[in-house]
Amino acid sequence: MSLLLQHSQAKFEAGIDEAGRGCLAGPVVAAAVILPQDFEHPDLTDSKKLSHKKRMSLRPYIQEHALAWNVGMISAGRIDQVNILNATYEAMHEAVAGLSIQPEFLSIDGNRFRPYPEIPHACIVKGDGKYLNIAAASILAKTYRDELMEMLGEEFPHYDWSSNKGYPTKAHKTAIQDHGPCKYHRRSFNWKLQLSLF
Repeated sequence: MSLLLQHSQAKFEAGIDEAGRGCLAGPVVAAAVILPQDFEHPDLTDSKKLSHKKRMSLRPYIQEHALAWNVGMISAGRIDQVNILNATYEAMHEAVAGLSIQPEFLSIDGNRFRPYPEIPHACIVKGDGKYLNIAAASILAKTYRDELMEMLGEEFPHYDWSSNKGYPTKAHKTAIQDHGPCKYHRRSFNWKLQLSLF
């Protein structure tokens, strides 16, 4: 099934998605993308359905052809201060605020969002598999976060972030048990619960 361009009839609709919400370490990252009305690409879909190589090949195409795009990033420290849900909203708002074009409508992947001032929005469950602008945002959020986690992983190689990107894999949890959490881990998470879920 081919994806529709966007959810509304607005000329400038921004698709928004996040990456890293379910991780034990690193930031939560959100992207906002406004695509032209004639945008198309046969391979563009939900980033989770694409290989790393395909996502990386799509990213420059999206950035070159989008009318506007931006990425917002909220650190693990800020996540600990406001909780992961509020940090996700902050990342999305940061992504929208940095767009070079003021969007007329926001389409958000998922079922919850904190309204952005004076811009109407819709929350769309599995929107990254329905609309091209949300799929494009999912690819930007995912690739930028993955690159950052690989870079941070060079400082702490025993967590294997180049592979797990901070997600709660068995190897990542074992490394936390062996070495303890580092400065990039989210301290507000229930570690006793997290580490018991093997």
